[in-house]
Amino acid sequence: MLAEDTDFRQEQLDVENPFDVKLVSEFLKKLGFDYQPSEVECTMILYNLNHQIIGTGSFKQRTLKYVAVAPEFRETTAFAQIVTYLTDKILETQKHCFVFTKPETAKLFMGLGFTKIADAEPLFCVLEFGYKTIVDYQKYLAENKVDTKTDKIATIVVNCNPITKGHLYLIEKAAAENEIVYLFVVKEDMSAFPFKLRWRLIEESISHLYNVKMLSSGQYIVSGSIFPNYFLKNESWNHVSQKQAEVDVKVFAQYIVPVLGIKKRYVGTENYCQTTAAYNRAMHLFLPQSGVDVVEITRKAVGTLIDDEPNFISASKVRAAIKNDKMDEIIDFLPEPVKKYLLSTESEKIRLKIIESTGRH
Repeated sequence: MLAEDTDFRQEQLDVENPFDVKLVSEFLKKLGFDYQPSEVECTMILYNLNHQIIGTGSFKQRTLKYVAVAPEFRETTAFAQIVTYLTDKILETQKHCFVFTKPETAKLFMGLGFTKIADAEPLFCVLEFGYKTIVDYQKYLAENKVDTKTDKIATIVVNCNPITKGHLYLIEKAAAENEIVYLFVVKEDMSAFPFKLRWRLIEESISHLYNVKMLSSGQYIVSGSIFPNYFLKNESWNHVSQKQAEVDVKVFAQYIVPVLGIKKRYVGTENYCQTTAAYNRAMHLFLPQSGVDVVEITRKAVGTLIDDEPNFISASKVRAAIKNDKMDEIIDFLPEPVKKYLLSTESEKIRLKIIESTGRH
């Protein structure tokens, strides 16, 4: 990457300072961006020697956001200086970083060493940069690949926040119909139940299934880097969510499927979350093009509701019951390991976290 241009001065802003937020918001608004300080943890700004703002950039965790340069400075080193600053900051604590950008600007990032992973025209491309890449994740998958005698190779991707009998029903069905099932567990720690706990409860709940292989989703399957809208507080659907789902599915088809030889992907019907429903639609649209059948199973129910509608099992209902101190209403939704955990003192911190939360995850 290019060295800092001596004609430009860079400064990190205070994203909690109203003046700083207004400064960068007004600059970005002119360039078509709606800056949301709650969506970033670091924002930098670039000035020229006349103290004019000429560019800015932000990041959250390992994803670059709001990278923009004023039109009259786009032929200078301003863009490179902003991206270099942000990637250097991210790589102090992370092994790689990602960026969502418009397809027409992807080449600018590629010129600075970024590699394009997937795109969802015409909205955006996803690129990555760093010491670790998707090739390293493919090596992890290859090392965990199970030798099979047939091509009955299936997969399921789960968050399990927490695992329910609904998840278990889907996993058991896939296990009964295939020689091996690769169970990807979403690694992102943006859920009420952290990754290590979700992994443990899943492992205990499926201990009777000899042909299910648990794998970490890493940063490439339903992650805050590839599919950030999945973790938003509101259960809203929009065009961005649809395109993020498209990118996630394309990454899965291009980089995951060939390594493991996957032929089927099992999903449950989605009755509650529009973002997850959009994800299911993207799978039906793109996975068959890669030779993967999408098997959508009707969500499991326990009894009926007042209006005689099926009482479908969902992890969101479990969290809502915890929040409202109505555990007795969903106790039949839970596998024994989860029931035991939630009724123990070990779960006190998690239950308190859910009670105080405002989001769906």
